[in-house]
Amino acid sequence: MINEEIKQDSLSRLKRIEGQIRGIMKMVENEKYCIDIINQITAAEKALQGVSKIIMKRHVESCVATAISLGKGKDAIDELVDTIYKVGKV
Repeated sequence: MINEEIKQDSLSRLKRIEGQIRGIMKMVENEKYCIDIINQITAAEKALQGVSKIIMKRHVESCVATAISLGKGKDAIDELVDTIYKVGKV
């Protein structure tokens, strides 16, 4: 479960990313220089990764820790590892 501070921080970051995406769409519509578009896409991807890291950290601190304390750690850890592999493309 996400606490209120992390929730608000994540939403704020996502709103900025939403603005970045709108800006990228306008760049494509206006046929801006391809490298400039790619650079903006890369920046948006990095920003999304930042939000993902914040939420992942909170998940480990709360959900995974709780599951371990309840004796259900193996499933939570397996799920976490699968997610890390997806995020990290390992």
